[in-house]
Amino acid sequence: MSRQRISLLQELPLLVFLVLVWGALWQDYSPGNLVFGALIAVGIARIFYLPPVELSGRFNIVLAAVFAGIFLKDVVVASFQVFYLAAVRGPHISNAVIAVPLRSHSDLMITATGHVISLIPGSLVVEVDRATPMLYIHVLNVTSPEQVEKVRAEVRATEAWLIRIMGSKEEVAALAAESSQGVVAQ
Repeated sequence: MSRQRISLLQELPLLVFLVLVWGALWQDYSPGNLVFGALIAVGIARIFYLPPVELSGRFNIVLAAVFAGIFLKDVVVASFQVFYLAAVRGPHISNAVIAVPLRSHSDLMITATGHVISLIPGSLVVEVDRATPMLYIHVLNVTSPEQVEKVRAEVRATEAWLIRIMGSKEEVAALAAESSQGVVAQ
């Protein structure tokens, strides 16, 4: 099976990341160790093929800063909620695995949305279906269909933020069209 060659420029972010991970693992950022890490990174990238991550070429730093604040607030609030559930309710809580359909088919958007959701205490992505695209999320303390819909809305709102921050122009336009049609994109 032949594969299309990826240019060094496309692979550069992956290679830099791998070199930084190498330095962190060895806790040594000396030039010699980083050069050796770069050789290993190039070898890994050539032997273990990964499809390139297609970036949109846009990033809104202002929206990213606003989203970072919202995300930190969500983490703090969810931490206290999980603490309350663990300390007061104990094992007597209902959990659910909820399927959440996403708007974007981009691997980057699906991955970013899944990571943001998993970093918030009380929720964890347990499955990703790239074909549909769908996230299956395990959530604590879900007892009603209204709460299920609330979780879906929160996940889709997170995806909407990420699309506004770094999505393609087409994704941003589709999100704007969805909002103008009266569908709440949050």
